[in-house]
Amino acid sequence: MAKASDRYDVIFQNLSDAGCDLETSERCTELILAGKCEQALALIRFRKKRLLEEIHKNQKQVDSLDFLVYTLGKSEGKSTYQSKKGR
Repeated sequence: MAKASDRYDVIFQNLSDAGCDLETSERCTELILAGKCEQALALIRFRKKRLLEEIHKNQKQVDSLDFLVYTLGKSEGKSTYQSKKGR
């Protein structure tokens, strides 16, 4: 059977890998090990929401750049594919 410290390390590492800061990783891990999973889930869901907001923001930035690349390629009379192919 796994030791409590092993379980702590696994949970903590997973939260750290997900980008949680030290304080959040420690707090969530302690809540989970104390059986307070609903409180831990609330913190985890909050982190997930922030990550998704960041993804959406970054996707909008990529979309803006794609549009600019398309527009510039069109104004040169070339498609993006043609301008890449001609390099």
